[in-house]
Amino acid sequence: MAAVGNDAFETIEVTGHRVACDGGDGPLGHPRVFLEIPEDEHKVVCPYCSKTYVMVAEGAGEHAA
Repeated sequence: MAAVGNDAFETIEVTGHRVACDGGDGPLGHPRVFLEIPEDEHKVVCPYCSKTYVMVAEGAGEHAA
């Protein structure tokens, strides 16, 4: 997963429809939740920390060397 954007809340690009979020920061995070990205919206927001997970095509964020 790669972080993108400069928004107040973190936006993370993912290639799967199911993501797990624990808020990061080890013990300062939140309980791990499993979020499902709807196929018609291509994004989901964590209800605890407001991180946004955005669905991208596999390999879309990679650059050829």
